[in-house]
Amino acid sequence: MRIGIIGAGNIGGALTRRLVALGHAVRVANSRDPETLAELARESGAEAVWAMKAAEGADVVVVTIPLKNIPDLPAGILDGARPDAAIIDTCNYYPQQRDGRIAAIEEGMPESVWVSRQLGRSVIKVFNMIGANSIEHQGKPPGVPGRFALPVAGDDPTAKARVMGLVDALGFDAVDAGSLDESWRQQPGTPVYGPLRDADGVRRALLEASPERPPGFRA
Repeated sequence: MRIGIIGAGNIGGALTRRLVALGHAVRVANSRDPETLAELARESGAEAVWAMKAAEGADVVVVTIPLKNIPDLPAGILDGARPDAAIIDTCNYYPQQRDGRIAAIEEGMPESVWVSRQLGRSVIKVFNMIGANSIEHQGKPPGVPGRFALPVAGDDPTAKARVMGLVDALGFDAVDAGSLDESWRQQPGTPVYGPLRDADGVRRALLEASPERPPGFRA
């Protein structure tokens, strides 16, 4: 597939390396000149591009930047993606540590619903509760004991299936975590946001989640 990655931090870099290794054509961008990503491009085989070019022709676009910066993305940044492209949101809301207060989220809107409204596209929430090192080194083939799982939430069944296939190819079981309105179950401070678990463990953790945001993750 053609995959665009907007954001080249820890998660963006890890996904770039792994997805190229799986044979996908990956374009990666940050908020600066593509030359600043020359080393990542050389080591991974990805193509470093300007942010406005990352989504062109893409089957999947990964948005993995600080949540507070989502509204600052250039208008139309996703317009070049295929009409049926899956848009992945890996973002988390850290009001005290980084993002400041976002009123709608503080009032109960799930983080990825807010992201979806900012982008003007339905998104699939995944990779928000796993570290970059785990993405690169903790994946295992299907059926191997100790295989970890990741929750995947979203409203578009076709896009969700495509993303769940990517999760599986990366070496993790994909657990359907419901609709985007239910994606609060995997936000920071919930039981699933923490140590990696197998598929049954992820399902239990999702059921144990409370919609009330913990004090440490409120402004």
